[in-house]
Amino acid sequence: MDTIDPSKIKKIAINTGGGDAPGLNAVIRAATLAALRQGWEVYGIRHGYRGLLDSKYLIQLTKDRVRGITHLGGTILGTANKGDPFNFPMEGKNGIEMVDISDRAVENFRKLKFDALITIGGDGSHRIAHSFIQKGMPIIGVPKTIDNDMIGTDVTFGFDTAVTTATDAIDKLHSTAESHERVMVVEVMGRYAGWLALNSGLAGSAHAILIPEIPFDIEKVCEKIYSREAAGRHYSIVVCAEGAYPKNGGLIVQDENIIGRREPLLGGVAKYVEKEIARITGKETRSLVLGHLQRGGSPSSFDRLLGLRFGAAAIQTLLEGKINVMVALDPPIVKTIPIEDVIKGMKSVPLDCDSIHVARYLGVSLGD
Repeated sequence: MDTIDPSKIKKIAINTGGGDAPGLNAVIRAATLAALRQGWEVYGIRHGYRGLLDSKYLIQLTKDRVRGITHLGGTILGTANKGDPFNFPMEGKNGIEMVDISDRAVENFRKLKFDALITIGGDGSHRIAHSFIQKGMPIIGVPKTIDNDMIGTDVTFGFDTAVTTATDAIDKLHSTAESHERVMVVEVMGRYAGWLALNSGLAGSAHAILIPEIPFDIEKVCEKIYSREAAGRHYSIVVCAEGAYPKNGGLIVQDENIIGRREPLLGGVAKYVEKEIARITGKETRSLVLGHLQRGGSPSSFDRLLGLRFGAAAIQTLLEGKINVMVALDPPIVKTIPIEDVIKGMKSVPLDCDSIHVARYLGVSLGD
């Protein structure tokens, strides 16, 4: 295990990267206040890692700076899902070129006399963190994503709020779908994991839930709609994870290549399912993409508490002399896991998990 002498810590930095999630400010507040109680200086890095490339993006975090932010959505530090210092877009001879400027970030980190970085983010942020660890930067990771797809932690903060937001939207669609006798197809986030779709779909009493872990057969989905029609139920709600895809087909994406992004931009599966259902069944069908609505708003009490626990745990981990680990929820405790283990894969929905069984017992179609 990599270690640090806690008695020598004087100054730390905090950044938030990737997509925003409700609860980020709770982490920042808890980590800042816990660090200040140790007599440490605390600085926030605005917009991902940019503060390590240009000091104008650094702000000192004080008690006043973090007062009253636990209940606020978003992040007071701003965030970015572009601008990876190891793959940074810069103007070159042939236009925009991707350049490795990570050494500059490490040099500035040392010049600013930071003793450790607390990075709050998802798997992308932790992959960047692991690369910085290889260059000698001491890091504590905090897992953040509404997708709940990070290895090593039972749940990530932001997920509970996103599920609640999506569930509320699905609830509202029932009445309008029934009034017009339509099929409503709802696309939620989640990337390549179906946690958000499965949980919000079940909570919102969806009739079909399509997730990446189970490639769907559109005919099977239509069979569910037909069976409801036969029973006198002339409307249906279908929830799709953005990473869901048809059998014998590939991922449906909005854009394969966006400068500064490591992965294609997912989206469009709801529109695909809408058209196929209308074509096969003849039912009037509409689609709705919840999009960034799921990221916004005030965090739930669960996400506030989890964020506070993670923030405090990050400082406690430094006080214990441990670095290059991520704090993680292992109910009822918060533990640590090496960052190198976190980035080895993705936490998908197990096909034998309780929620999958619940869906099948309720008669929900999973498209298989």
